[in-house]
Amino acid sequence: MNKFLGCNCFGKCRDWAPLVLRLALGTVFAWHGYDKIFTIGHEGVTGFLGSLGLPLPSLMAYILAYGEFIGGLLLIVGLFTHWAAKFGLIVALVAFFTVHVSNGFSIANGGYEFIMLIGAASLSLLITGAGKYSLDARWHKNSSPESN
Repeated sequence: MNKFLGCNCFGKCRDWAPLVLRLALGTVFAWHGYDKIFTIGHEGVTGFLGSLGLPLPSLMAYILAYGEFIGGLLLIVGLFTHWAAKFGLIVALVAFFTVHVSNGFSIANGGYEFIMLIGAASLSLLITGAGKYSLDARWHKNSSPESN
C-alpha cells in the first residue's frame, strides 16, 4: 500500500516541471499581450483600464500589453524568469481584485478561477525558478566561477 500511495511515477522528470509551467504560462501571457497590442489596440485597453479607475490608464495600457507580450516570450525561453513571473503575479493580483473577485469563482461568469491559476503559476515560478531547461540556467552556468 505504501508503494501505491507513495508513487514516484515522474520522479525522473522533475527537471521538466518548470519548463512545462513556463511554456504554458508564457503562451497565455504572450497571447494576451499580442491580443491587446494588435487586436484590441491601445485605445481599447486604455478605455478598459480607465473604466476600472486605474491611474494613468494610457501609460498602464502600454505597460500591461507590452509587459504581457514580452514577459510571456521571456517565460517561454526561460530568460529573466524571476522578473517575468513577478510581473505576471502583479498582473494577476490586479486583475483578481479589480475585475474577477466580484464575479465569484466560475470563469463562466467572469470569475476568478482562471486568474487564480495564472497567479499560482507565476508564484510557483518565482519560488522554483526557471529550471534546468532555460536560458537562465545556461546563463548562470556559463557565468559561474567554475566555468572559467
